[in-house]
Amino acid sequence: MSTLRLSYDVELDESELDISAIRSQGAGGQNVNKVASAIHLRFDIRNSSLPEFFKERLLALSDSRITKDKVVVIKAQQYRTQEQNRDDALLRLVELINGAVVVQKKRRPTKASKSSQKRRMDSKTLRGRAKSLRGKVDI
Repeated sequence: MSTLRLSYDVELDESELDISAIRSQGAGGQNVNKVASAIHLRFDIRNSSLPEFFKERLLALSDSRITKDKVVVIKAQQYRTQEQNRDDALLRLVELINGAVVVQKKRRPTKASKSSQKRRMDSKTLRGRAKSLRGKVDI
């Protein structure tokens, strides 16, 4: 079997994936009713050969594709052929894993400067004056 490249030094053996062909849902006529073109991909996170950091990050995700048993389930049925759906499922798995291991930059809260606060308040005052002039006129 082949391997999936997740990053420049991390690869995932496709033998760890459980890929099965199923019939697609929805309307589509005879092709949908006869041909198993959709792909059902299952990937057990705990029993995988992924590095510990990857596993921890994946297990910490609150994604609907990850079951309580910590198995990633992806159903691909967008395309008409089994090969395209298989490629789509594998691509979505790689994106899920790579998205989980990206470390977000820590946000540093900032403060508006005194001059920007003053400009904001001045513009609000001017707008309020202009609006007050639109009211009823006393004669």
